[in-house]
Parts: sequence; C-alpha cells; structure tokens
Amino acid sequence: MKEAVSVSLGSTQRDHSGVIDFGDEKVKIRREGTNGDVKAMIARYKELDGTVDAFGAGGFMFGFQVADKFYPIRMSNNITKHIKITPIVDGYGVKGTIERNSLQMVSKELEELMEGKPRTALMTAGVDRYSMAKSIVDAGFDTTFADLAFGLGIKKTIKTLKGLQRLARWTLPIVAKFPLSWLYPLGEKQDTFTPKYTKYFENATLIAGDFLYTKKYAPMDMSGKIILTNTTTASDIEEFKNRGVSAIITTTPNVGGRSFGTNGLESAITAYAGLGRRLTHDEIEAYIAKLDIRPNVIRFD
Repeated sequence: MKEAVSVSLGSTQRDHSGVIDFGDEKVKIRREGTNGDVKAMIARYKELDGTVDAFGAGGFMFGFQVADKFYPIRMSNNITKHIKITPIVDGYGVKGTIERNSLQMVSKELEELMEGKPRTALMTAGVDRYSMAKSIVDAGFDTTFADLAFGLGIKKTIKTLKGLQRLARWTLPIVAKFPLSWLYPLGEKQDTFTPKYTKYFENATLIAGDFLYTKKYAPMDMSGKIILTNTTTASDIEEFKNRGVSAIITTTPNVGGRSFGTNGLESAITAYAGLGRRLTHDEIEAYIAKLDIRPNVIRFD
C-alpha cells in the first residue's frame, strides 16, 4: 500500500492516521506533529525520505498564491532542501482546485443551509486562502476579510478581492521573510482559545478560512453559523456542534472521523499517482475529477 506522511510543525495532539480509499487503490496517510520544533521536523523528513511515497508540508507552505502572483516564503526552503528523494507538497494544488470551487461543489447543500439566513461571510484570513475567498465571493456572499485584524491587530477589514490583492502586494514581500512562527500558530498555540473581534463573527453567517484561526478566535456562541474550512478533528467537530454551529463544510474528505489538511490530501493524491514528483495543476485537477474528491458537509440541524 502506498503511503503519504504530513510532518507538521503543529501540535502532536492533532496527530491522526487513516486510509483513503481511492477506489482502485488505497493510500495510507498519517499526520505527525512536532510541537513547533523545526529541527525535529527536519530530522523526521530525513528519516522518512525515500521510505514513503509523498510528504505533506504541515504548518508551513512554500508561499502565498494571490490571484496570478506568487509570494515565496524563504524559510520554507530551509526545511525542504533536506529532502532528497520523496516529493513534498504544501497543499497549493488542492487549494487551487477543490478550495477554488468549494461552495460551488456543494451548492445544493449550501442553499438548503442558507435558507432564510443573510448571505454574509467572514474570512479570518483571505490572503493565505485566496482560492477559497474567490469561491465565496463567486457564490454571492457579502464577504469581510479580516486579515489585518487577526493577523496584525489592526482593526480594519477588507471587502473585495482587489483589496486582498493590494494587501498582498504591500505586505507579503516583507511578511514572507518572517519566521514561520510569526505567520501561523504552531505547537501548543494551536490548542489555545482567545475570542477576538466577536462582532465580526456575529455579523456573518458563513465563517471561512484556516480552522486553527477560527478555533482560536471564535466566540463560544456560534448558533446557526456555517463553517467552511480545512483540517478538523473529531473533537473539533464535537466542540463546534456544542457551540451551536449548524454545519461544517470541510474542503477535504473525512478519513477515519476527521479531515486532513490540504497538504495531507495532496500528498495522498501524489502518492496515488506514483510519479515520484509533484503534480502539475492540470494533473491534480484530473485526479480530483477521476477520484471524485469533493468537500464534505457535516450537518447538525
């Protein structure tokens, strides 16, 4: 059986393993956290290099893709340069395909969930998931992008995709040089809960973006909200059910009671393809169509 491993800078409490059934073949997938320890991550990649079919880059990415512009994160190369054999992916291919059409792929379920509710959305950070942001806007949502508030502590929001593109041009050439811990909650920080900018959440029906941002900043009362996100554990799902969420839409499928990150899913697809390299955008799109991979909708109402 082919095997994909996502080595993550995140908390070990979110570790999981399972098997994805792609129909004609099954792929074993697992996630291993290193609690923010970059040296431990590099050591694990070196240990597994050449023994598994694909790696996922967990808790970091190669860069930000915003519209047609790519902003590389220099620090990521300090990790990936140690991998000599096994292909490593950061989930961008899945973001540009499934996340780009996430709401469109579940349009029937979405319209049922949205019945009688205002078509408003909040993205805690849109720059790092621009494809998802495009899907939300194209689905007709009045969307608030809170990158400045949640990322930089500046109480100002952005209302358009053009605004996100301008923000990217102004900030990402600088931000991409920061240590990885400045860009994303790592290790134990992934398990903390600090409600922030509650009004932003109250004014939106759809809460979208990276789940760790949502989990960290969302208020306890999430009655009637719909969450569009990526990685969720069984405890995450139970927690937000108890907070009153009406549904969670994950852009990656359920594997053994939880969804993996986009890097994990892309690593599984890469392992399945068996080409020993990263797949092109067109190849990933073709495999997603062939394997009928689509977002997963979990309803609580």
